[in-house]
Amino acid sequence: QVQLVESGGGSVQAGDSLRLSCAQSGAIFNYLVMGWFRQAPGKEREFVARIHRIGTIIKYADSVKGRFTISRDDTKNTVYLQMSSLKPEDTAIYYCAVGRLASPRDRDYDYWGQGTQVTVSS
Repeated sequence: QVQLVESGGGSVQAGDSLRLSCAQSGAIFNYLVMGWFRQAPGKEREFVARIHRIGTIIKYADSVKGRFTISRDDTKNTVYLQMSSLKPEDTAIYYCAVGRLASPRDRDYDYWGQGTQVTVSS
């Protein structure tokens, strides 16, 4: 079992920054990949970024490249998503997830957090 708890969401203005955290516990070392996804109202959940538990492999969705940074702190078993230059279209519920495959598809991830709301106003 793996437990994931997101935090750090909130309501901000366009151009502001936020940092999301995902605290992980349980059998996390069975899962190589840690990802962030988001789901906006009326839309499907979409990939945002992923980072591997070992090494430095990082991938981003084109829509966030250059604005968002994913990182991890192994001493705290926590993954972060630093979001800068936020836009109204970034408004969504953000989820962290872990899986065994290096994939942008949500179905390839095995455990999910409860999500944290990010709202960006223009």
